[in-house]
Amino acid sequence: MPGTQTLVAAATPARPPRRPNRLLRAGLAAGPLFVASFLLQGALRDGYDPLRHPVSSLALGPAGWVQTVTFLVAGVLTVVFAAGLRRSLKPGPGAAAGPLLITVWGVGLVGAGVFVTDPVSGYPAGTPPVPDRPSWHGLLHDMVFGLPGFVGFAAAMLVLAYAFARRGAPGWALYSGVSGAAFVVLFLLASAGFAQHSPWVSSAGLLQRLTVGVGWLWLTALAVRRTADDRADLP
Repeated sequence: MPGTQTLVAAATPARPPRRPNRLLRAGLAAGPLFVASFLLQGALRDGYDPLRHPVSSLALGPAGWVQTVTFLVAGVLTVVFAAGLRRSLKPGPGAAAGPLLITVWGVGLVGAGVFVTDPVSGYPAGTPPVPDRPSWHGLLHDMVFGLPGFVGFAAAMLVLAYAFARRGAPGWALYSGVSGAAFVVLFLLASAGFAQHSPWVSSAGLLQRLTVGVGWLWLTALAVRRTADDRADLP
């Protein structure tokens, strides 16, 4: 009598759930922390005019350690977010260049915290509008970390604008492109003011705050989007 053969299909193992990309959450904190810190300090610091003086000048004086810590913490959080962004983006346009340029901004913030700026526009009280001879730490702050950081941040917005357009996200492409263009224009006007060029001297601090505000808003919105995509397990 022939035996009956029973075929038992092997169960296909379930796909393990993707581990959440917690590095993206650093981008949710970096911008709000930085902006809240300089707004609060600027309102409380004697002799400091937020409309005229740069954010970096908050690192001068007895309470300067608060801004120094702000630079360092926000910079580290930005670098961590950039690593998470690199992990979250599918291969394609901007997948490597975008996170790398955001890293440049983060490193620039860290360097700006380590190397204190020179006095500018008369703060602290009794200092000249511009230093007669920049100090070594002022040069490092401005030229080695500050300027490359701002350039890198603007480039990140513009590179990711192109990347989003290629990836079929026209809304994000437009937002990133407009943010990058506004960032560049505001940065140039603020820089002219800090160099004591009229008519931007008295509003250079405001222009710089608008510059970094545009940049941080874009980065925070990007972190919100990528974090939401990660929670939804989207590629």
